[in-house]
Amino acid sequence: MTGIGDQAVRTAGTTRTADDLCSRTATELLDGYRDLSLSPVRVTEAVLARIAELDPLVNAFCLVDEEAARRDAAASQERWRRGEPLGLLDGVPVSIKDLLLTRGWPTLRGSLSTDPAAPCEQDAPSVARMREHGAVFVGKTTTPEFGWKGVTDGPLTGVTRNPWNPSRTSGGSSGGSAAAVALGLGPLSVGTDGGGSVRIPASFCGVFGFKPTYGRVPLYPASPFGTLAHAGPLARTVEDAALMMDVLCGPDDRDWSGLPPYEGSFRDRLGEANGGSVRGLRVAWSTSLAGTAAEPDVAARVRHAAELLAGLGAEVEEAAPAFADPVAAYHTLWFSGAAKVVEHLTPEQFARLDPGLAEICRQGAAMSALDYLGAVDARMALGVEMGRFHRAYDLLVVPTLPGTAFEAGHEVPPGSGHGRWTGWTPFTYPFNLTQQPAATVPCGPGADGLPVGVQLVAARNRDDVVLRASHALFEALAAEGTVSAAPVDPRG
Repeated sequence: MTGIGDQAVRTAGTTRTADDLCSRTATELLDGYRDLSLSPVRVTEAVLARIAELDPLVNAFCLVDEEAARRDAAASQERWRRGEPLGLLDGVPVSIKDLLLTRGWPTLRGSLSTDPAAPCEQDAPSVARMREHGAVFVGKTTTPEFGWKGVTDGPLTGVTRNPWNPSRTSGGSSGGSAAAVALGLGPLSVGTDGGGSVRIPASFCGVFGFKPTYGRVPLYPASPFGTLAHAGPLARTVEDAALMMDVLCGPDDRDWSGLPPYEGSFRDRLGEANGGSVRGLRVAWSTSLAGTAAEPDVAARVRHAAELLAGLGAEVEEAAPAFADPVAAYHTLWFSGAAKVVEHLTPEQFARLDPGLAEICRQGAAMSALDYLGAVDARMALGVEMGRFHRAYDLLVVPTLPGTAFEAGHEVPPGSGHGRWTGWTPFTYPFNLTQQPAATVPCGPGADGLPVGVQLVAARNRDDVVLRASHALFEALAAEGTVSAAPVDPRG
């Protein structure tokens, strides 16, 4: 590739150039690869250098494989030189949450009970699709132990921090992925979401996160948390996330519950020419849900998002679905799933678990089959209610979280009185129970200067509605200067 010095980012005086490369979206990188103005090798070197410099501030990665990343990047560069890219993401640096199997790397799941010397021999479906499309894998991102809570800290990898203020939490359980994307440590990451685990950290870290309809992105092995668990993208723009969805939704026969292949392209549907406008969409918005209200600064951001959608032609009305907080049903399903996760552990291994995880595992192990089936009944009733709601409204717009990121190293905000992480995430886990597509769009700072997310939810299988409305909202916010696709720079 003529005229591109692959060692440039390793020499003095090139920090600004490296940072510029790390600020590019995946879409921008691919455009540069296509016309040979950018090099996958140079971009990957810039990302690796930025990881080395900035990851110690936040602890987003539990594994970085520089050798593998350089090998992938060199192969990609040669394909682009020949004009034969492998797929939709050829040469784009990506990271993988350490709950997803990744060939050649151990999957530690944030736990001291896993064997770090046992690399995996196969990829999870989402990882396999990314590899088939030529993505450059730079490493695996941190998770709380077995992804059990809405913040990212645990006995194996310690505390993952927020790029906007390292004294605050990144959220979780895909906290490492969100922090990495926000800092420009690769533009894309694959996370998982069983109760908000993509949307919570995306909201706290000021990036876009999407939980697709259950089954839209295949999973293997099946999650012990059952059909609460989804996989989905984290990115700095909706366009990049839609591009990821075009990759991640490839079918995989290892997932018996996977949906049929999606017809068409999520990315193509974002544009006006392909039906991407929100004009005529029936949108309900609310600053509260199931009896919980957002803090005033968050509520103001939700209200502004609704106004922007109205200005784009949506039919907007203040309204909310009428359901009570389903936390009891969620706890039954989640805690019993946690007990299943650890049933194989020895007493010595169990004693080394995150104390909060051990507590819910004991509670889950004491639950009966009737308890579980009662929770399933409550879940089905909630699904019926949301189905009824979406007969009247195409989209629900609510806060992603009631407030902004709190002090790192705590399961709940200090002094809040909440017993478990579900106490401060009442807007996210209901839509895991219903399996609906839901996204969080960064919509500017709260009163403390930290990011606020607005959540967009549609009926099951209407992932396209969530993505095109999210894209329209993101673009409107960007046009007024409220959000930016550029990564956070903690160096000032």
